Amino acid sequence: MTQRVAVVTGASRGIGHHLADALEGAGYAVERGSTSVAPVTDPDAVEAWIADIVARRGRIDLLVNNAGVIDAEVSLAESDPEQWWRTVEVNVRGPYLMTRFAWPHLVAAGAGRIVNINSGAAYRNDDIATAYNVSKGALARLTAATGLDPDSPVRSFDLAPGVVRTDMTEAMGAHADRTEWTDPADVAELLLALASGRLDAWSGRLVRVGVDTAESLEERARAGLAETDRTLGLIRWGDDDPLT
Repeated sequence: MTQRVAVVTGASRGIGHHLADALEGAGYAVERGSTSVAPVTDPDAVEAWIADIVARRGRIDLLVNNAGVIDAEVSLAESDPEQWWRTVEVNVRGPYLMTRFAWPHLVAAGAGRIVNINSGAAYRNDDIATAYNVSKGALARLTAATGLDPDSPVRSFDLAPGVVRTDMTEAMGAHADRTEWTDPADVAELLLALASGRLDAWSGRLVRVGVDTAESLEERARAGLAETDRTLGLIRWGDDDPLT
């Protein structure tokens, strides 16, 4: 069982579908998770799915945590509590569980990698769709927790895909007048670069389609990356800020 194996959640449509196709085209055996909530938020279901993949394929080399949802574009005061929490569960609990149960197999692969599909919403302040924003910020922390340790046997990345035309983005008021969309092929290209290992210096950090290319990221890495570059953290008021 020498063929590389990739697991992609939420791959039946949208960005996940494009990414799964690209990975198959690059020679991966791809296990595609459905978009329903239960498989990624139910520990027993996730553990059983991972065990089944390893039993059939013998290994897991790449995990792409793509499954995600967004809450209504309203303020927190107007939000629906059930929808708010469901958004956090899918977008945070899902990647956590997938990472938790895939981890030993990624370690066993020798050079396992995790790509979390994140968003610029994790890094900017906004007062609508707050569950989505909170969940993507939390996902960035998960990426850092699993990717910043240089001695970790697994590399982990945040990949922000820009705005790909999907059912979710077309339904959002924020993109109602949008005429330019991110090409899914560009997302797939950067994913494949991350999966290949050529961008391992960016482990624990965010890369963004439409701004970054594999070549530009390699060049920046050669110049050196500071501890907090492209990570989520507190912006201090200056060098005299007592918070460090």
